[in-house]
Amino acid sequence: MAMSLDGFVARSDGGLDWLMKQTTEGEDLGFDAFMESVDGLVMGSGSYQNVLTFGEWPYQKPVIVMSQSLTQSDIPHELKDRVRLSDLRPSQMMQKLNFEGWNRAYVDGGKIVQSFLNEGLIQDMTLTHIPILIGDGISLFGPLTRDIDLEHVPTRSFSSGLVSSKYRVP
Repeated sequence: MAMSLDGFVARSDGGLDWLMKQTTEGEDLGFDAFMESVDGLVMGSGSYQNVLTFGEWPYQKPVIVMSQSLTQSDIPHELKDRVRLSDLRPSQMMQKLNFEGWNRAYVDGGKIVQSFLNEGLIQDMTLTHIPILIGDGISLFGPLTRDIDLEHVPTRSFSSGLVSSKYRVP
């Protein structure tokens, strides 16, 4: 997950303009290798609707959008074979995906990450801090049902100013 230095993944209105102005041209941030390590993505409706504004769909892997409000009509025709909706709880969703052969999912979106953490479904996290303070917005980590201990693995810094830390959830 990318977040501002003050811990926000998006502005209060869901905006990502602050993220889009970050220049990382020519830097290998490890995203391609990470995407190779997952079977697909699970994201919330806010993240999905933001990604739709990017123009070209950036994901080749299957995407599950967890939503209680979106319908099939919210998926553009050209994405119907790559994007599906689910209103299942995270543990139910992962059981279903495991049955389908998924071993590892990229979980994206503040509320979705929180719900997966609360159900003990996150094994590791890579948090990339963008060198900007936006002052207010959607926090990646909100209320949790319990403390979650993390084991720091590596931290990498990049010439663009991004700092990426990986944590294991024991």
